[in-house]
Amino acid sequence: MALDSETLAQLIGTMQRFVEERLIPAEPRVEAENAIPPEIVEEMRHLGLFGMSIPQEHGGLGLTMTEEVEIAFVLGRAAPAFRSLIGTNNGIGSQGIVIDGTPEQKAHWLPRLASGEMISSFALTEPDAGSDAASISLSARRDGDDYVLNGTKRFITNAPVASLFTVMARTEPDVKGAKGISAFLVEADTPGLTVGKPDRKMGQRGALTADVFFEDCRVPASAIIGGVPGRGFATAMKVLDRGRLHISAICAGAATRLLDDALAFALERKQFDQPIAEFQLIQAMLADSRTELYAGQSMVRDAARRRDGGESVSLEASCCKLFCSEMVGRVADRAVQIHGGAGYMADYAVERFYRDVRLFRIYEGTSQIQQLVIARNMIAGA
Repeated sequence: MALDSETLAQLIGTMQRFVEERLIPAEPRVEAENAIPPEIVEEMRHLGLFGMSIPQEHGGLGLTMTEEVEIAFVLGRAAPAFRSLIGTNNGIGSQGIVIDGTPEQKAHWLPRLASGEMISSFALTEPDAGSDAASISLSARRDGDDYVLNGTKRFITNAPVASLFTVMARTEPDVKGAKGISAFLVEADTPGLTVGKPDRKMGQRGALTADVFFEDCRVPASAIIGGVPGRGFATAMKVLDRGRLHISAICAGAATRLLDDALAFALERKQFDQPIAEFQLIQAMLADSRTELYAGQSMVRDAARRRDGGESVSLEASCCKLFCSEMVGRVADRAVQIHGGAGYMADYAVERFYRDVRLFRIYEGTSQIQQLVIARNMIAGA
């Protein structure tokens, strides 16, 4: 249910203050400790950020896609780690249950996800299955009223801090491709489930990822989302558009932060007795960045409105993900260039963001996967 304009404006204003007064000042600590401070996590729970996309009847804010991307534009100005922590609760971790879950699953899990009592994690990628997600091999063997899971998941976001995993597993070993895959809801303390050491990454410190191991991990058949095996991949596909639009908006938010920092530096930094903002080549980099940012924001807002209007936006969501993730990389590169040598120093946020935003072109579907999705939609519609 859409919020009235006044309530939405208040929510956006609250988020802007939270980002500027709490999240951005905490970024150096997150970078140093590779963790989000517990008090900030608690504030995020209090603000309802873990349940932005979860319906109000299940304890969430119930934001429309249009409303969610406006919040993401603001949240994206802060280090990506903050968004990463709440991302799965608002994405596949909850939306799979919202769309395809049984009434019992919705009643049991959604309020706990919306409140942030539980932090969720989506376990899809494997050592030999990345972009080809339909080739996953983690097995789920039926044994009476249970399934026994065996295998390894890789690069799983939130794994070290998650209390609930949505696990994509192959329940039909003789069925190749997507049709033999089911989605299981598995609590982190289930015997047979262990989490490896946090990965060492190029950037996005504080956004924890790790391997997840399943060794004779026994879960009830009722843990399958929707209660019907073989539909897990289809469930995941249903929520892809929302996730890609959310990430696109986060990219635009990060580009806004980078451009603001670059402009402020250019106005303050002097060379040849004048601010470098007066130099036309600096102005060109600022102008190109602002133009691309405007294009990205406009694309995301348009696709979000279309989705809320009931249109299929698979093509548009992939266009947004491709453009915005590539765009923020270009803006980050220009921001470092405008800063000159200072941009290569860890004392400046642009150095960190330059590393952080690189990942946006890889997860939620690589740029190359988005190109394939776009082209195939075009061909199918010709």
